[in-house]
Amino acid sequence: MSQYMKDTDRYGKIWIWTAVVAVLMVPVAVCLYYNAWPQGSAVLKGLLGVAPIYWTVGVIEVITYTPMLGTGGTYLAFVTGNLTSLKAPSALNAMENANVKPGTEEGEVISTIAIATCSIVTTLVLAAGVCGLTLIAPVLNSPALVPAFDNILPALFGGLAVVYVSRNWKLAISPLVFMVLLFLAVPSLAGSVGVLVPVGVLIALGAARIMYKKGWV
Repeated sequence: MSQYMKDTDRYGKIWIWTAVVAVLMVPVAVCLYYNAWPQGSAVLKGLLGVAPIYWTVGVIEVITYTPMLGTGGTYLAFVTGNLTSLKAPSALNAMENANVKPGTEEGEVISTIAIATCSIVTTLVLAAGVCGLTLIAPVLNSPALVPAFDNILPALFGGLAVVYVSRNWKLAISPLVFMVLLFLAVPSLAGSVGVLVPVGVLIALGAARIMYKKGWV
């Protein structure tokens, strides 16, 4: 392992655990300030309902996105958030424009720079939005813009799909058919993008392996 990868791994772990502590300290600070602590049984009951879902998604996303984003990009994306909707599309698009492949040293650098830039831009946009929220709120809440906000994620992945699906359309058939049938059968799953995107990736990987062994790709 190169010194760069060792440093990236070390600093990534430091920032990941720093973020974990910072997030956990928010409810702790609230409890200390108001001297109000929840009962352990109530916390456990709440965790049993949601924690298994987040654990599953967390494991799947690490396995799915790490090969695409690289070590540095993965650490940075998981610390800053919005991985599926912003960081992954930014990194993949940057690597495509730079003509480098995921998993290479060049891809590692480009992915990290892209995700860092995306994080900075997102923070600046959010800061500007918060400062001018009262001015732009009527525009954002306009009924004319509701369909646009409902289709931001499909638009992001649709643009990427034009590039990647066109290279080998056979690999896109299995996840596409699965997702179409799934959403037709259970329309309420439309809000579970965080879980279903990694699932689609795993289906594509399994189908690609089968087709490769049969000589179809």
